[in-house]
Amino acid sequence: MIRPFEGDTAIFITPGYRFRGIDGLMTNFHLPRSTLFMLVSALMGLERMQAAYAHAIATDYRFYSYGDGSLLLPERAA
Repeated sequence: MIRPFEGDTAIFITPGYRFRGIDGLMTNFHLPRSTLFMLVSALMGLERMQAAYAHAIATDYRFYSYGDGSLLLPERAA
């Protein structure tokens, strides 16, 4: 069970992190090699995000704060 929490943490989410209690994430396309890209790569998988970003670059998506949005839905664990 996940309980409410308020306070500081020392969590730095990188690929391999096991999320609890998240079904998806709506966000924009973050700059490659940023900490925010590491976060979405942890949720979706690095290879999947690299493929998505390659598509975004090839089709002129806009990045960063005023860029295009995305709805990220991770694959369900079997």
